[in-house]
Amino acid sequence: MPEENAPPPRRLRLSIGAAVVVALVVLSGAVGLGLLRGQAAPAESIPLSTPGSTVESSGELYVHVLGAVEAPGLYVLSPGARLVDAVGAAGGTRDDADLAAVNLARVLTDGEQVVVPVLGAAAAIPGGAAAADDGLIDLNTADQAALETLPRIGPALAQRILDWREENGRFRSVDDLLGVPGIGEKLLAGIRDGVRV
Repeated sequence: MPEENAPPPRRLRLSIGAAVVVALVVLSGAVGLGLLRGQAAPAESIPLSTPGSTVESSGELYVHVLGAVEAPGLYVLSPGARLVDAVGAAGGTRDDADLAAVNLARVLTDGEQVVVPVLGAAAAIPGGAAAADDGLIDLNTADQAALETLPRIGPALAQRILDWREENGRFRSVDDLLGVPGIGEKLLAGIRDGVRV
């Protein structure tokens, strides 16, 4: 006569224990994956960098968007992004934005600051927001008229500077002017103190 209180077979106890262990491993894996997803790169972030390091090597563009946009801030964009992408990441423009003062089709570069002016703000500064408080011409925002105020820069050379900027993106330093056809060391020395980037 078999005993009614006999212990369950060992095999059944082992499979229940294994199921509990597997369930715990799956649960901890799911929690870990959820934490990793929660720490993914945010749309707005400030990169920490050291001298000589570049973010471009990681395949991302960090762009600071300011002015007449819904959510000004620092945005991480894909390589090849255009100004319209940065404005879109910042929630679009406000009703008072002066879109005629910016080129939405321009390709962005890493570390760039984009300012979308309000209506009338660009006209308030001679040269279309090209002259800063320090009186220097900003090579990245100057229009042709502002560039022509520089010594020995006429309409043709001013247009070449604008063309270079359109083809290559922002000037990273004043020395980048040497890449503009018709500007050599001597001409650069004559205008260096009147420009900035």
